[in-house]
Amino acid sequence: MDEYDVIVVGAGAVGQTAALRAVRTGLSVVLVESELVGGEDAFWAGRPLKVLGRPGVVLGDVRALPGQDGAAVDVDAAFERRDTVVGHWRDDQEVARIRNTLVVLRRGMVRLAGERTVVVSSDQTLVARHAVIVATGSEPTVPDIPGLVGTQFWTTRDATSSHHVPERLTVLGGGPAAVETACVYRALGAQVTLLARGPRLLTKTEPFVGTMLADAMTAAGVRVLTDVHTERVWRDASGVHVQVNHLGHGVRVDGDQLLVATGRHPATHDLGLETVGLTPGEPLATDSCGQATGVEGGWLFAAGDVTGRTGTTHHGRYHARIAGDVVAARFGDDLAARVAEAEADVRYRISSGATAQVLSTRPEVAWAGMTLAEARQARRQARVVDVDLSQLPSAAIRGPGYQGQARFVVDASRQTVIGVTFVGPGVGEIIHAATVAIVAEIPLDVLWHAPAVHPTLSEAWCHFLSEYACC
Repeated sequence: MDEYDVIVVGAGAVGQTAALRAVRTGLSVVLVESELVGGEDAFWAGRPLKVLGRPGVVLGDVRALPGQDGAAVDVDAAFERRDTVVGHWRDDQEVARIRNTLVVLRRGMVRLAGERTVVVSSDQTLVARHAVIVATGSEPTVPDIPGLVGTQFWTTRDATSSHHVPERLTVLGGGPAAVETACVYRALGAQVTLLARGPRLLTKTEPFVGTMLADAMTAAGVRVLTDVHTERVWRDASGVHVQVNHLGHGVRVDGDQLLVATGRHPATHDLGLETVGLTPGEPLATDSCGQATGVEGGWLFAAGDVTGRTGTTHHGRYHARIAGDVVAARFGDDLAARVAEAEADVRYRISSGATAQVLSTRPEVAWAGMTLAEARQARRQARVVDVDLSQLPSAAIRGPGYQGQARFVVDASRQTVIGVTFVGPGVGEIIHAATVAIVAEIPLDVLWHAPAVHPTLSEAWCHFLSEYACC
């Protein structure tokens, strides 16, 4: 039995952040991981997917220019570049980085085994003197569709680590992972059919987003079906087949590979939550300091996807900074001063709508904060300004036919921005300004004094402020 001040379960980006924040005040910290150190985003999610998608995005920009036809994507080169970026699925560099800190690294399957106790691979018991921070992330959700479980199919992990482009790829799902992967594999040369259950793609975003994206994907050769009810799945010698009901009509979709990208859920099934009075499979609910609710003693914390409050790496790291700082403050050296500092600085914005996300589709989709529907549901005095990005000077520079749209949601009672959505090539690089404006609650009359660089897509902010002042 080994004792440490803090045990962090999960060595992805979130767990590493929590461990490094907690170790700063003299606490002994052990980081435990059952798979690759670096986690989902580094090896199987955002990073490899965006690397695979980059050639298609660049070539799309080139083809938008007169006289530039753009070569086809070199698939082998794209896979080779992806393999290099993910270190050929070896975590040597990540391990070396951890071992250059004061954090101890342990490997093995992990389960909670009661108060402040963790069992690693059934033969090591670790006890935390003060806190356990859980950062086990999330795992794919497999829908209950007849025939699916017995059919060989891809999860997003398979799609991002494959070295083969199927001739025909069928994608189940209409959310971020589904549309990103569909766009990537279409650019790599696959014939792609996307089957979305909802009435449009990306149903949690502004309505125009799903419409614009579906139109662009269709123009690029993706077959997009919405309002789909999947009835059954089967595979035979000719491939994998999906029987769906589309708008009251039976439709059979044939493919060579099936990707199931219908969402994710917190990875708590085999975590031993029952030993501390919680329900396996459920999110680890936390308060604004990352402390788990429903567990006495204030020793259990959680951060990232496992809490059910985020699905992105950057917000998971934000959770981890808070949880790590609070643990360091409550249990580290110089206790009194650091408690006041850490807890006073916590501005927990997840529930108030400061989340941001960027999808590497073509066109790109980026959003931060609330949609208009969410603002009205929250009883905010919401006003909206829509900006046609194709009217910006930078749109003409990017090439003829540039199509883009922006929506700014304002709390009229407070005169602050509470939500921004962009659709268009290149918009992912300008969304952080929206995050800053929302989190800092910058008044509109202050934003007036921050003119955007000309000619850039950021000039959308100037158009928004001008339109809002006139309406």
